[in-house]
Amino acid sequence: MLKQFLSSRKVQVGISVLIFFLIVAIFGELFITTVMNLDPAAVDYENMGSAPSSEHLLGTNLAGQDVFAQTVKGARGSVFVGLISGLLATVIAVLVGTWSGYSVGLIDKVTMAFVNVLMTLPSLALMFIIAGYINNAGIVMIALIIGFLEWPGGARVIRSQTLSLRNRDFTAALRSIGEKRWRIVMVEIVPHLGGIISAMFLRALVAGIFAESSLAFLGIGNTNGMSWGMQIGQAQQQGALLRGMWWWFLPPGICIALIGFATAMVNFGLDEITNPSLNARLTSITHKFNRKRDREIRSSDQPVMWSADTGTVTS
Repeated sequence: MLKQFLSSRKVQVGISVLIFFLIVAIFGELFITTVMNLDPAAVDYENMGSAPSSEHLLGTNLAGQDVFAQTVKGARGSVFVGLISGLLATVIAVLVGTWSGYSVGLIDKVTMAFVNVLMTLPSLALMFIIAGYINNAGIVMIALIIGFLEWPGGARVIRSQTLSLRNRDFTAALRSIGEKRWRIVMVEIVPHLGGIISAMFLRALVAGIFAESSLAFLGIGNTNGMSWGMQIGQAQQQGALLRGMWWWFLPPGICIALIGFATAMVNFGLDEITNPSLNARLTSITHKFNRKRDREIRSSDQPVMWSADTGTVTS
């Protein structure tokens, strides 16, 4: 299954884009400072608000700071917040969803009641309140706030799948021989949820980046750091759109959109593998077989039979 997953062109494109931005987030700032000799905080007084040129690849903002350097540096804040919040939200959702779905009874009712209450709360508004209350919250704190508020929806999905797996023959057999509950959940049930968990993590990653960008756009969070949302927020506050300075807000916006596109491609690849009706290769083979069978039936007056052993149509 892993080989089939990695052979999908959509998955290859999506993973390539995600790996590229991860490399930029880890090594980008080091590259621009040591190789390109660019300082994101340096001010070029002779080129304030200048358009892209050979000297400044993506131009400068109104303060004379290089937009390319700031975009590369901002990748670390945005990507790391997405990864940390996405991982945290996925882990909590899996733990709560599997344990609730397998336990059923009172534990399940109480847990789902708590989850339903959390789902009714406006998570984005809560993020604004909490992040605004914590003065100058760092990247890790912002990621933790986002992660702790984004898991309830995923927990409901995991719980519904766990309820189905709980009634399968293999779990019933393990319960009958006295296998411990935690081992059935973690060793037997969780691996069967791999496709759902992977897709959930990718969605949580993008949601984390969007949430951080929204907070930074409104000037809430880590005001001393740099992120794509903060770039867009500064551009909006200083009238970049009205001034026609597209190079200030467009690059970080495109980066956010590309990460969303990459995760969508990977999810499409997962759907094609886990859902046979979406498997393009299987569908193509089925259509070819049906056309061949129809031609052979029309060209023969004798009764025809399909042989499952040989995979051919015989008279």
